[in-house]
Amino acid sequence: MADKIDMLSLDACALRERLASGALRAVELIEACIARIEAREPEVQAWAWFDPDFARHQARALDAHRQAGRAIGPLHGLPVALKDIIDTAKIPTENGCVLDQGRVPNKDAALVERLKAAGAVIMGKTVTTELAYMQAGKTRNPHNPGHSPGGSSSGSAAAVADGMVPLAVGTQTGGSVIRPASYCGVTGFKPSFGAIPRTGVLMQSPTLDTVGVFARTPADAALLTQVLMGHDAGDRATSPQPVPDLPGIAQSKPPVKPVFAFVKPPGWAEADPQLHAAFAELTEALGDQVFEVDLPKAFDEAAEVRERINFAEMARYYYRYSKQSDTLGPRTQEALTKGNAILARDYLAALDWPDVLYAGLDEIFERCDAILCPAATGPAPEGLEFTGSAIFNGLWTLTGVPAVTVPAFTSENGLPMGVQLVATRGQDARLLRSANWFHTWLHDAGD
Repeated sequence: MADKIDMLSLDACALRERLASGALRAVELIEACIARIEAREPEVQAWAWFDPDFARHQARALDAHRQAGRAIGPLHGLPVALKDIIDTAKIPTENGCVLDQGRVPNKDAALVERLKAAGAVIMGKTVTTELAYMQAGKTRNPHNPGHSPGGSSSGSAAAVADGMVPLAVGTQTGGSVIRPASYCGVTGFKPSFGAIPRTGVLMQSPTLDTVGVFARTPADAALLTQVLMGHDAGDRATSPQPVPDLPGIAQSKPPVKPVFAFVKPPGWAEADPQLHAAFAELTEALGDQVFEVDLPKAFDEAAEVRERINFAEMARYYYRYSKQSDTLGPRTQEALTKGNAILARDYLAALDWPDVLYAGLDEIFERCDAILCPAATGPAPEGLEFTGSAIFNGLWTLTGVPAVTVPAFTSENGLPMGVQLVATRGQDARLLRSANWFHTWLHDAGD
């Protein structure tokens, strides 16, 4: 058991090195993960579908592949969990919804195909809120089961936070990657809009839906994202362009220490006082590497605009569910009702806002490497019905910029709180490098 505990304490980059060198077999790592899941799943409840024998079969095949002297992929032997709105061939994908119980796709999502080609072990499907909206699922926060893990990628965040898997995939339409990562105390990365194809992923809002990842460190997030990024003909939001060397850039030393622009997003006044105090200490510790700046006044309307787009598109793409809306949770029903009431002129006008808001960030990004702000309004809320506010996330989803959260603070009740870093569109590698620097700086400061 000691070996298993030590193994699960390693981050994905370290595990990848051992798997590649043969110092660690895929079967050994998978057995350690299975043992952890079986021990902790009754309390955390992160999984919607998990079959130990399915994971073992993949691991044995990967070990045989390597032992035969054949080339291995960049994720060889690494277990990856998938949010249960991502299609997996011959494996249930039920979207957290009773209306989709028993649904088994015939084809993998594009990102799953890429994971398999890279040598990853598909560990299973993690719990999502109902239809990836706000009706909470069964997952609990690993740090305190009486508190929310966030949503909608609740199971993915919790599984990584609890050491069940080193890597997981989720999605964000409002704050569904960054917020649960902050609540559970892991790194969450939402890349630029269109960076990762959504082909085979439940569509809620094509203007906003973004695939993201969960990991222990920014370097681990870069390792996984590198494999997932790139053009796919099935998703018009993607474009044919080279994928940068995310892991190499993320782990490289910045030419100069990063400079951060600290912003207090709309909703700051309502945030937990502990968060206010933590950021005051953080900005003081960063010294001349941080300056405070206000967001343009137009951002005060970002939450309302994002919601209008989300609800209108949700009503369109969830129409098949609305026919039996009485079987859905009250939060989902309410969103569909609001979406159906939005006028076409208001929806079309809202579609102009992302680029308008993004243009307002130019002056800030010219002066910094990344914007620094909270990942959530405080620690995870008590109770399991409310998955938390996405007020500090939705504006970045709306503008399509990359965002990453790094665990930084601990609340009075022992729950984690994250710091969110945001960069300009397309600068995902540079953002991960700044986040990796920040992650190292935090650990050095803690020592």
